[in-house]
Amino acid sequence: MQQQDKTRIEEHIVDVLKTVYDPEIPVNIFDLGMIYKIDVHDDTVDVDMTFTAPNCPAADFIVEDVRTKIESVDGIRTANINLVFEPAWDQSMMSEEARVELGFD
Repeated sequence: MQQQDKTRIEEHIVDVLKTVYDPEIPVNIFDLGMIYKIDVHDDTVDVDMTFTAPNCPAADFIVEDVRTKIESVDGIRTANINLVFEPAWDQSMMSEEARVELGFD
């Protein structure tokens, strides 16, 4: 896969991740800083992600939503979603837009 194709797919993945929400937070998981890594290998994507709290009650729902939406991206067959808790998520990982939306700025 050429770098240009990989970049295009990564950008599309970011776009679809911005449609995934924790039901308790009105900001998408990408802008919340819950996505740590997106690594495209041909038709497979490895994603490292976390939650704002390790015992998130919506964890299964969110992970499946991430997997389904990434696998809907043209050229992607499989999305491997890895839950990681290091480094621990904190508010500094949010985008400026997320901080404004949640009233932190």
